[in-house]
Amino acid sequence: METLLLNADEKSLDLASSLLHDGKLVAFPTETVYGLGADAMNRDAVLSIFSAKGRPADNPLIVHIYDRSQLKELCTIPEQAVSLMDAFWPGPLTLLFEKLPAVPDEVTAGLPTVAVRMPSHPVAAALLRSCRLPVAAPSANSSGRPSPTKASHVLEDMQGKIPLILDGGSCDVGLESTVLDILHGTPTILRPGGVTKEMLEQVLHTEVAVAGSVLRPLRPDETALSPGMRYKHYAPKASVVLVEGKEPSVLSALRELYRKEAAAGKKTCVLCFTEHLNQLQDCSPHDIGSAAHMEEIAGRLFDMLRTLDLEGMECVFSEVVPPEGVGLAVMNRLGRAAAFRTIHADD
Repeated sequence: METLLLNADEKSLDLASSLLHDGKLVAFPTETVYGLGADAMNRDAVLSIFSAKGRPADNPLIVHIYDRSQLKELCTIPEQAVSLMDAFWPGPLTLLFEKLPAVPDEVTAGLPTVAVRMPSHPVAAALLRSCRLPVAAPSANSSGRPSPTKASHVLEDMQGKIPLILDGGSCDVGLESTVLDILHGTPTILRPGGVTKEMLEQVLHTEVAVAGSVLRPLRPDETALSPGMRYKHYAPKASVVLVEGKEPSVLSALRELYRKEAAAGKKTCVLCFTEHLNQLQDCSPHDIGSAAHMEEIAGRLFDMLRTLDLEGMECVFSEVVPPEGVGLAVMNRLGRAAAFRTIHADD
């Protein structure tokens, strides 16, 4: 199959809309990451997403809409959802709803809930308005790989597997949407993203919990209620290990870990804050952004993880960030990229 990579314009959007109506797949930019879209009401089209990505069928998908009126065919709407939609839609917030029978089980991994969001990216919004379909769309990458924040990332993973990639430039947020469960007692973040716990609490005027699986592996007996809850996810080919602790201990540990693996002949680097580049200059430092600007780190994380593959890295040791605000989302992605392998430098 030939994969077209086209700038998003009126002509390519018309082609994308036609392909979606024909049950085909289209990759398109959102404000979070690039999505791999199919008509959410077409079972065969949805199944082709799993095939193209190599994605396990028990991993639910998110449905993207352009107007709240589309919810009528997808789900029931609890009262609590209205204030959240008013505050954060369109934007990087996904809500869980009780699904209606019309939604294929393939979209929801057999769960009674469906995850829905309204993207704010102008290309995503234009595509959804053009096709007038609810579009199921996980990230447009091979399953387990770092999510794509550029069209070139999608092409790396999806060339020859899908007919069209719409190029809308780099994604602004750089991490997938926040997924919030408001159906089962205390509102609970299942996957953190650009809409933070603090932002949600301001709107809901109540405490918002964070699922325990956000910063640990999903247990064998736990069901993945949201995408991105698997044990290892977002991972480069290299072995990734996180290093936490007080700053002097972390920097010392990073130097020692780098020296050990490099001496063994492995291509090794460290991921560090901008502020520590000079102190780690002999450790092949890769700048993940300033510790004072968490949104910067979030925006460049997936691109950095893909760069490690292009450089042929085998061992990667990374600084960590406080799991607060957007930092919670960063640590969720870094933790899964490392399969939660962590060294405590202070020990």
